[in-house]
Amino acid sequence: LEQDFRVDLPTELRTVPEPLGPGHSEPGFRWRGTKGWLWRPEQYLAEIPTLARYKMNFLMNCYGSMCDIEHHGWGTPDCNRWWEPLPAAKRAAYERVVSKCQSRGIEFCFSLNPNISSRRAVNYESPEDLELIWQHYEWMLGLGVRWFNIQFDDITQGTDPSGQARLANTLLERLRQRNPRSELILCPVYYWGTGHEEPARPYLETLARDLHPDVYVFWTGDGVVGRITRKAAESYRTVVGHRLFIWDNYPVNDGAPTLHLGPLMKRDPDLCEVAEGYLSNPMYTQNEANRIPLLTVADYAYNPWAYDPARSIGQAILHQSRTRSQATVLRDLVELYPGMVLFDEGTGYNPAVDRFEELIDAPHSRHLADMYLRHVTDLALRMRRAFPGHFADTLATLEANLESMRLTYRERYGVEPPAR
Repeated sequence: LEQDFRVDLPTELRTVPEPLGPGHSEPGFRWRGTKGWLWRPEQYLAEIPTLARYKMNFLMNCYGSMCDIEHHGWGTPDCNRWWEPLPAAKRAAYERVVSKCQSRGIEFCFSLNPNISSRRAVNYESPEDLELIWQHYEWMLGLGVRWFNIQFDDITQGTDPSGQARLANTLLERLRQRNPRSELILCPVYYWGTGHEEPARPYLETLARDLHPDVYVFWTGDGVVGRITRKAAESYRTVVGHRLFIWDNYPVNDGAPTLHLGPLMKRDPDLCEVAEGYLSNPMYTQNEANRIPLLTVADYAYNPWAYDPARSIGQAILHQSRTRSQATVLRDLVELYPGMVLFDEGTGYNPAVDRFEELIDAPHSRHLADMYLRHVTDLALRMRRAFPGHFADTLATLEANLESMRLTYRERYGVEPPAR
């Protein structure tokens, strides 16, 4: 599968996830699900039926979704105004998301990151700041939510682990006063690796000492993206001293104009013996196409002992198709964008464009470049015909990549690329 990626479409539809075999009476990971990536309420609502159908039981909002992404660009200081109450319309929209999760047996987890891209970092010593943060958790608690998250990833202010632990401990104490079954996950500043790297180790050791023992800790794997091994998980858990919840950065594209559609790969089958939860970080606007790799995530998280990436991706495509022609289109799309994990690359890696650029750098390559452009152009046309009214954001990404390739073609050969 890794040497020359291709998808063999199966002739028979199988159950996804793969049923548990002898010796396993419970799923591998107790909590299995996904989160958003600057998703809007309608995207969360659209994905809940897929989660329920494929035995996933956990959905967390992106903390960015709680920011003012409706009026400000992500990363600008005025976007994250955590101290303000959410507008009534936005509250109502997320209340619908929570209600739909509850009706489908899915735990909704509320997430907030007060210190990322904000002009007002939370003061861990301030009773006023505590109350301003608490207003959001209290709102969700009143809706019957019992899973909560406080994020400190990718921040440059408020990185003190003792202050973070005190805030998390206070939140958990208040939550459990109202509902003793409440759970809290903390995402630390250093959320990857073995835990022994510098300067991660002293930070994580402080969390181990100061953080309430019941708080889960998010961990993305051996690196921020890429392979995830049991050995690294055990090492990190030992250093941080808390239960782990895996935050898997696949198939996330971080908003880059690329797709990651291949199967989940390079995850040890016994990770579930080290971590209780498994959360997939998705693509940005392309949540329809995201369902293809998501089904392989569901397959792995439910039954990691029997997980087979080649089998899983074929079944994922069949489950997202009604006809053989639709399945063929999706197969060709997956083969064009097999995912950054296959190549050990980052979230912005674009195998379709990268392959084209490698091709035209070869001598006497114009004929092959013509064939490649015609193939990708034909794929976009076939997608429109096979899925009318669907995959709009995926097609927009495909078209943007095509335009990039055409520009490169003009610059390389000095002529117009083949007609569309």
